[in-house]
Amino acid sequence: MEECNGHEHTDHGQERPTQYYEQILSDEGIRVTAVRLLVLKAVYSRIQGAFTLQDVVDMLETADTSSVFRALTLFAEKGLLHLIDDGSGAQKYCVCHCEDHHHHRGHIHFSCNVCHKTFCLTEVPIPPVPVPQGFQVEESEYVIKGICPKCLGCAQ
Repeated sequence: MEECNGHEHTDHGQERPTQYYEQILSDEGIRVTAVRLLVLKAVYSRIQGAFTLQDVVDMLETADTSSVFRALTLFAEKGLLHLIDDGSGAQKYCVCHCEDHHHHRGHIHFSCNVCHKTFCLTEVPIPPVPVPQGFQVEESEYVIKGICPKCLGCAQ
């Protein structure tokens, strides 16, 4: 189990009561709405690793793209999600597992050059990088590019 700002994250696919997600939103000062609950439930319980806006829209057939986008943007602003720039040009998100939601103790991401999926390597922390005096790190990102195991298996 991973913990994020006092909220346990267990294996994906496990359904939790609506009150659990309402509490997460309330704890972060986010007004609870039907769309926000729907999006939060999806990204916390049904999605593993990095995802795009379109991944969530495809999953939630009844929600419109702009509402999902606004929810994801708000969740990222509040630190529930972090943004990933893997060089693909598509904005990707990942559920934040940082205790303080400041993302400077994040994990490495792996971007596959074949299938273009981005994987969260949550067990591989970003190594500390010393910065010159006077600089303050607020966020760090580390993306490795290569071929994922699935695509590597298909090539052999």
